[in-house]
Amino acid sequence: MNENKPGDSQNLACVFCRKNDDCPNKYGEKKTKEKWNLTVHYYCLLMSSGIWQRGKEEEGVYGFLIEDIRKEVNRASKLKCCVCKKNGASIGCVAPRCKRSYHFPCGLQRECIFQFTGNFASFCWNHRPVQIITSNNYRESLPCTICLEFIEPIPSYNILRSPCCKNAWFHRDCLQVQAINAGVFFFRCTICSNSDIFQKEMLRMGIHIPEKDASWELEENAYQELLQHHERCDVRRCRCKEGRDYNAPDSKWEIKRCQCCGSSGTHLACSSLRSWEQNWECLECRGIIYNSGEFQKAKKHVLPNSNNVGITDCLLEESSPKLPRQSPGSQSKDLLRQGSKFRRNVSTLLIELGFQIKKKTKRLYINKANIWTSALDAFRNRNFNPSYAIEVAYVIENDNFGSEHPGSKQEFLSLLMQHLENSSLFEGSLSKNLSLNSQALKENLYYEAGKMLAISLVHGGPSPGFFSKTLFNCLVYGPENTQPILDDVSDFDVAQIIIRINTATTIADLKSVINECYNYLELIGCLRLITTLSDKYMLIKDILVYHVIQRVQAPFESFKQGLKTLGVLEKIQAYPEAFCSILCHKPESLSAKILSDLFAVHTLPDVKALGFWNSYLQAVEDGKSTTTMEDILIFATGCSSIPPAGFKPTPSIECLHVDFPVGNKCNNCLAIPVTNTYKEFQENMDFTIRNTLKLEKEESSHYIGH
Repeated sequence: MNENKPGDSQNLACVFCRKNDDCPNKYGEKKTKEKWNLTVHYYCLLMSSGIWQRGKEEEGVYGFLIEDIRKEVNRASKLKCCVCKKNGASIGCVAPRCKRSYHFPCGLQRECIFQFTGNFASFCWNHRPVQIITSNNYRESLPCTICLEFIEPIPSYNILRSPCCKNAWFHRDCLQVQAINAGVFFFRCTICSNSDIFQKEMLRMGIHIPEKDASWELEENAYQELLQHHERCDVRRCRCKEGRDYNAPDSKWEIKRCQCCGSSGTHLACSSLRSWEQNWECLECRGIIYNSGEFQKAKKHVLPNSNNVGITDCLLEESSPKLPRQSPGSQSKDLLRQGSKFRRNVSTLLIELGFQIKKKTKRLYINKANIWTSALDAFRNRNFNPSYAIEVAYVIENDNFGSEHPGSKQEFLSLLMQHLENSSLFEGSLSKNLSLNSQALKENLYYEAGKMLAISLVHGGPSPGFFSKTLFNCLVYGPENTQPILDDVSDFDVAQIIIRINTATTIADLKSVINECYNYLELIGCLRLITTLSDKYMLIKDILVYHVIQRVQAPFESFKQGLKTLGVLEKIQAYPEAFCSILCHKPESLSAKILSDLFAVHTLPDVKALGFWNSYLQAVEDGKSTTTMEDILIFATGCSSIPPAGFKPTPSIECLHVDFPVGNKCNNCLAIPVTNTYKEFQENMDFTIRNTLKLEKEESSHYIGH
């Protein structure tokens, strides 16, 4: 079968392609079995048309049995390669009526496509799949997003385009090298980090994505430092007499780590934290989150506790007769892989998604008195593209003059999120789940709601903050892997049924409750045979799953599709720990320190006025003013909280010789008055902010009433 001597492994030729090249990136790993005098390239073996992987991984060669390999070589010896004209062509084009056969290296030479998934199909140069581009708006060369060399943005065998980011182009060779280095767990779009859509398209176009650990994970103890927790107080003035390294759990001298980077810490008392659960960010991370409008590299996070991480890896395709190999260490690396996903700052993730936003602007005409309807009309407009930059113009309904005035995008998105939270699409008090609204389902409003949430996050608007953990887990891990709780049930009658079943102390009591609720349980398909008292727990589980998950399956699927806008859902699923903080929790309360750091001074400062400003912030925080921190932020920016992606442009302060403050929500600019006394400054600030916000609410109520 092989004329080479077994001992000369470097010169042994592959029994399929007859080449002795040892090039794993092109032909796969070269394997020699001296016992059977057999050498084979992995890809030549995997792509051969007449052989299947019938054995276990350790049997034969990669699970292909020796007798099967011999039969395949014998079959191929009768077929002539249409490229080199030599016998041994084991690979055939799968296109109907196509009779072309070729060796694997010859197929590469003629730019055939080999799909390393499913049935491992191969396509000749005439029948290979191509990327369909409806229009090409790129007149100039664009850089390959991996090697950064300029290429012509025209799809071909050697040039591929990302399916999820239309401005991302790659060399085929660059993609293949990246796929081999990253493996299936880390191979993703370089722009938006989408893995699902991206990998499916790359597999279709013949990129081999090995199911193995990434090359950077194979280094022994590569992430060892992530297992070490930072335990030191790093604030400028540490108050602990025992020193910065002193850590006393369950006391005011317990050390709290920065929730963003994990590499800075503080004693609770040194940063005036009331409890360990309260969020804390170091100055560096706070500056990135609140003051940066551009992308900045995030610092490493500490590896989370394994008990709190529930990320499951799934196969890209269903099982097939030929399965790519999985490296032995892949399962043991799961925890570190999860830690790698967690080590991302949510603001950085949203800024990355924001790279999709084009310079082209779409103006939305919004009626503040009817935010939902006007937003729905704008987003459903056939000319609307979620990747266009958004510009807002406020209009008044039934205004005969057709007047309009510039609006704040972030204010519009903030008002839209407030309406969505209180809409009939969701049910619950604080933590909300999807409701079952047949009319909304008919009008496809659940999809629109998901789309609006995705647009708000990517375009710099506020996060919802009202998702229940159950809704969040359904989106990330799937409904089949999520168990609802009683708090998810907003229907009083259903909750009472569950409570009565749970509090039953005897089988007789339990059966009595079931008999009373027989019609309801039969209707939802939860009737079950009760033999022991403990059966009540399975019954409760069935009711919860039906009421919270199965009952709203159609709204959930529609909402989920809307969240896929701009790749948001894929990002949430890739980094659940980061997104949970903004989807399931409201932003932390504003403080004088946060607002002081948030507003930058862009004009020549008036020292006296700035002193009054800082004193005013402290007075508001201490409850000595009629306004709140949120009122100040709304007055200046239109938002009551800081968006996860930060403000753009950065909020600023001007000191003007005016009697009253002026808020410019379009530019996030606050002009503060220059006064002679602090008392006058505070009175003018309180009066203007309080009455401006009151007037805006009254105008909205007036328009709604009409």
